[in-house]
Amino acid sequence: MTALSGAHTIGQAQCSQFDDRIYNDRNINATFAALLRRTCPRGGSNALAPLDGETPYRFDNGYYRELVAQRGLLQSDQVLFNGGSQDGLVRRYSVDGAAFARDFAAAMVKMGALSPRPETAGEVRLVCNRVN
Repeated sequence: MTALSGAHTIGQAQCSQFDDRIYNDRNINATFAALLRRTCPRGGSNALAPLDGETPYRFDNGYYRELVAQRGLLQSDQVLFNGGSQDGLVRRYSVDGAAFARDFAAAMVKMGALSPRPETAGEVRLVCNRVN
């Protein structure tokens, strides 16, 4: 899961998805939070911010460097580097882009081989948070 989370090296999120983090969390770089508050008012907005502020348009290990620096945009990302069991792997990926790329590819292949649970029909959603 830690390797797959690296897909967040590309993409953006709306302020409403992380405004609670930039106003209330303690495990966030203070300068980073203050910068985001300029465009994201309390209560959220439709403004966007990159999930990986270091290299937002490159698929690389910048996402992990951001986590180590406590600049994970989403709380669900920053929890990967917060004094827990995944800290070592996040540190490794932050300095070894080849290890991240290798593990990410292997995890994607493994995930792609999964079938829907037998008791469900399964579906590919056109809009992620809405049933087709």
